[in-house]
Amino acid sequence: MEAFALQSPIEATAADPVPMTDVSRAAAGDAQAFEAVYRTHLSRVHSLVRRMTAGRDADELTQDVFVRLWQKLGTFRGDSSFTTWLHRLAVNVVIERFRTDQARRGRMVDGEDIFEMLPGPAQTRDLGMDFETALEKLPDGAREIFVLHDVEGYKHHEIATLLEISAGTSKAQLHRARMMLRKHLGPRAARPGTR
Repeated sequence: MEAFALQSPIEATAADPVPMTDVSRAAAGDAQAFEAVYRTHLSRVHSLVRRMTAGRDADELTQDVFVRLWQKLGTFRGDSSFTTWLHRLAVNVVIERFRTDQARRGRMVDGEDIFEMLPGPAQTRDLGMDFETALEKLPDGAREIFVLHDVEGYKHHEIATLLEISAGTSKAQLHRARMMLRKHLGPRAARPGTR
């Protein structure tokens, strides 16, 4: 039954296909040795990344794995096989990307209850200071999009490309930011273009 156990293609190799001399030389900064390591492991790493991400950004993430490999190769101690170590490094890079994407999506808070998170209008006389305070209190995603659109002049499709979100999300976050700012600034805040 053990013969049928599923193994990762990276870990399934009985012996490392790249001589440890190439790994050692690459760790010392030898670009040709690193190229040999890269060529030997590229298809396996790409396959792993593609499976973990369902194909989304697989090429970019594979490149990130090898950039990280170049940076971390000097930390390889040889406690495990090189392919096992590289496999773990690749998994960590993919997981890190998932966390980054999840944090980015978390900044794009949905739901009407977001309006309840913002305190009422401040009682200062300087509208400019109130605006800065209100802007600081916006959720990260809403503030990012408000600044990019209303302050910097980006279009929604440009913001969508820049932040890797949809144009609809950009529009919704901008609307949310404007509503929250109006609530915070109260009736003293005139609409743009009015006095």
